[in-house]
Amino acid sequence: MNYKAFLVNETEKGYTGEVTLLSTDDLKQGDVLVNVKYSSLNYKDALSASGNKGVTKNYPHTPGIDAAGIVAESNNEALKVGDEVIVTGFDLGMNTPGGFAEYIRVPAAWIVKLPVGLSLKESMILGTAGFTAAISVMKLAEIVKPEDGKVVVTGASGGVGSLALAMLSKSGYNTVAISGKETESNFLKSLGANEIISRNEWLNLPEKAILPAQFAGAIDTVGGDILVRLIKSINQNGAVTTCGSVASVNLNNMTVFPFILRAVTLIGISAQNYPANKRAFLWEKLAEVYKPNQLMDVVQEITLNELSGAISDILSGKIKGRVIIKI
Repeated sequence: MNYKAFLVNETEKGYTGEVTLLSTDDLKQGDVLVNVKYSSLNYKDALSASGNKGVTKNYPHTPGIDAAGIVAESNNEALKVGDEVIVTGFDLGMNTPGGFAEYIRVPAAWIVKLPVGLSLKESMILGTAGFTAAISVMKLAEIVKPEDGKVVVTGASGGVGSLALAMLSKSGYNTVAISGKETESNFLKSLGANEIISRNEWLNLPEKAILPAQFAGAIDTVGGDILVRLIKSINQNGAVTTCGSVASVNLNNMTVFPFILRAVTLIGISAQNYPANKRAFLWEKLAEVYKPNQLMDVVQEITLNELSGAISDILSGKIKGRVIIKI
């Protein structure tokens, strides 16, 4: 069976992607064939589409770490033809052909049935970004309660940041947004930000071993110097989750003082490797208590033919909120 896919090829001039006709016979082995209805654009997809060998080793390749659709064929008794399903993380879109296509074939263990309360479209507005935000909020909430004080989100206009901000606000937290997009203050306020700090202002804080305590907790999506200053600014017994490295993978000028003087907890977040047996539970929470009231306000919908431009935009930091692809 032939199907359309956004295929990235390696050429002498670099990496280029175009919509191509492929065959399901060429898909990798897997238990379930899914007819994809929606996917979403993540930073990792843009890295895959631009030839980052740390994400994708071999080309031609179809990126897309998220997919939502309908089971077309199944060798697993728990998944029936016609079931609406979600696939995020694991190896999808990295070295396994991903969601920027009409069909994917994957192991049954990668699949979660669409929970009541979410449509296929809504599940992809959330996608890996929403799943990452939900893990972050859940882990932070184990240590930091709304009454403990302000909670700050970095990269707040991006996919993970915007959804985390909305989830925290819905959960009753007093939220602060740190963003490099000063023109998006109204957008951030609509998601529940009670205060906005510009990225440049935050990075101008002095490089001391420890800074005045300002926040009970934080969700960091960017890493680097922004994360370093966050850790140094957390209250006694507070916590910080970290899930991104777009600013930097390094924590320069960091000491152990925030950890041993203020007992700050640093929590690493990995959506890709989140245990398969816990995924359905978290998607249930995303369909209920974590589902942002502003979900439809954070999304831009495009087609496969518009992907190349959107990939360039996300790499240059021009995207706010979420971009989904109607397949």
